[in-house]
Amino acid sequence: MSHPVVEERPAAHGDALNLVRAAIAEAAGPEAALQRVVDLLHDRFPPYDWVGIYWVDGSDLVLGPWTGPEATEHTRIPIGTGVCGAAAASGQTEIVRDVAADPRYLACFTSTRSEIVVPIFDGGEVIGEIDIDGSDLDAFDDTDARFLEEIAALLAPLRPRT
Repeated sequence: MSHPVVEERPAAHGDALNLVRAAIAEAAGPEAALQRVVDLLHDRFPPYDWVGIYWVDGSDLVLGPWTGPEATEHTRIPIGTGVCGAAAASGQTEIVRDVAADPRYLACFTSTRSEIVVPIFDGGEVIGEIDIDGSDLDAFDDTDARFLEEIAALLAPLRPRT
């Protein structure tokens, strides 16, 4: 009888998942929990230069908590526009290894070289996403995608109710 091969999660990701769970449990409320999570991801993973959460609002993505060197001008993005909008439309994680080579990329910062966008689901429906920019080319891979998909599942219950 053969057993499926199980890929090991990097220790840093496992530690961060535990910290995220604790941060959510200890936070004063959903908004505080979300801010703690973006801060934790930014602070623990040097390639994660800018970390933000967008929530679906009608046919747009609206910027929620974020952390990074500066604010983005893209606080509202139509679903289907840019890498963020593409991930929201398809429900698929998007890894852009070189933003200069991707015509969908909406330029935010001159330092950004790569991006990863991970949808947040509730009942199979995209309700938001994690957006991370990196200043290095090829900063994100499938390991980051799997890790951030686990984080996204933890964030889904924290969605602001309108």
